Amino acid sequence: MSNYELIGRMNECFHELELALDDLTHLLGKLPLQDARVFVLPEIEKGKENDPADQIAVTPLMGIEAHQRALQHFRRLFIHDNAENISSKAAVRLPGVLCYVVTPDEQQAVQLLIEEVNKLKAELEHIVTVESGLEREQRFDFVHTHLRGLITLNAYRTITCLLEPGSVRFGWANKHIIKNVTREEIVEQLNRSLKAGRAVAPYTREQWAEHITREINDVMRLPENAALKIRRPVKVQPIARAWYPAQQKQVQHPCPMPLIVLCGRVGSHVKAPKLGALPDYDAANIKHKYRPAAQPLHLLIPRLHLYTDHLVN
Repeated sequence: MSNYELIGRMNECFHELELALDDLTHLLGKLPLQDARVFVLPEIEKGKENDPADQIAVTPLMGIEAHQRALQHFRRLFIHDNAENISSKAAVRLPGVLCYVVTPDEQQAVQLLIEEVNKLKAELEHIVTVESGLEREQRFDFVHTHLRGLITLNAYRTITCLLEPGSVRFGWANKHIIKNVTREEIVEQLNRSLKAGRAVAPYTREQWAEHITREINDVMRLPENAALKIRRPVKVQPIARAWYPAQQKQVQHPCPMPLIVLCGRVGSHVKAPKLGALPDYDAANIKHKYRPAAQPLHLLIPRLHLYTDHLVN
């Protein structure tokens, strides 16, 4: 596929996504609202994207105000939706839940629209991250040349729909992304960066090439059976826990945007869930569950969060 065709597909996909989001928020705005709760988190100022989040103050909203804020959030896709002093590098999160009373036909309509929105979000992400063939550091320029100001993480995040949970409660999760990789995969990734011929501050192009070459040599010196893992910390994230009494089952969902809960009616009784609140986050008061000691790993390439079980000299 030519670059021109790829750009055309990306623009068409995004236009369809905007239309589908408009249809979804219009439909949700007409449904009977059983309950709505969202938890507004502090916005991140420019230059503070990488500051540690040791404390996060939560501002709860309920009812109509929460509902309006949530519907706006689903369509918040561009930098110009942020205030001037707010970072465009950090996606805005709005955990919460919207509960609607629906007929079977309304339930089907909402589910089909959410499926369409999520399909378009996945297609847009695939076009940018896979079909473009671009390295991570090149994608920003590609997207913002043709969809100026798009906050890609906001555009990629899917909308979650739940059917008649007994309760929805909220909390915080501290996680690491852990991925096993091979020596060949890492060397291939480093060689692609080398061939890109870019300079990364504070290095000149030549200095950066030398730096990557040293990283390649460090990886190649490892024994063939050396384990390699990418272990990247993720900033604390809001989560939701939905409980289903009939199945005696709890399902945990990431919650960067409000969940949509569809409630049926039996006679005059609405099967509405019990809703919890998201507490303020305080890292000093987190209680960690016991975990067995993991195999010791040694940091090999800090910028890639690449570790190995082989002792690095």
